[in-house]
Amino acid sequence: MTDDTVAFRVRTNSPEATQAIGGQLGQLLRPGDVILLGGDLGAGKTTFTQGLGRALGVQDVVTSPTFTLVRSYRTSRGFTLLHADVYRLEQLHEIIDLALPEQLDDNACAVIEWGDRATPAIGPDYLSITIEFAVGEGERELVVRPAGPRWLARSPEVAAATAHPAGAHPAGAHPATAHPATAHPAPAPAGVQQETGAC
Repeated sequence: MTDDTVAFRVRTNSPEATQAIGGQLGQLLRPGDVILLGGDLGAGKTTFTQGLGRALGVQDVVTSPTFTLVRSYRTSRGFTLLHADVYRLEQLHEIIDLALPEQLDDNACAVIEWGDRATPAIGPDYLSITIEFAVGEGERELVVRPAGPRWLARSPEVAAATAHPAGAHPAGAHPATAHPATAHPAPAPAGVQQETGAC
């Protein structure tokens, strides 16, 4: 379960800016970590993962795993990136059959599209990211919520990663306890908007 008192919002205005956010958050990943991606069809979940994979040194092209369910990528960090899509799976036992927790134990991290469906099979520690269509053409708003002690302990790092990514604008970060870097944010690069405040 996420702690709704800790949420970070950032708005992007292009696929490249969404990839930039993925790259910033990808820098935080360690073996055993899970990111659960949500959002409507076409919102940019795979686009986000492409930026994340690039930040981890993935050399292969990251593509949607909708029909393969899980794709595995070698990273330059010495662990594996699992990219899963559970949109087509209607039963919890089908998600359990993917054996994602077992693969995480084997020196891997995971990004799961339509991840809210996988929560019962994953456990309490994950970073929830919902990508929403924003008002402007091509704009997206990402709502980032850490859940569980593993990710809540890294809330300051998540705050910093969403504060100044190249190509995105902080649009409303709402951490319960703001990271010092968000108290006096530097000018955001072109394409990124973020604001910091209490939820």
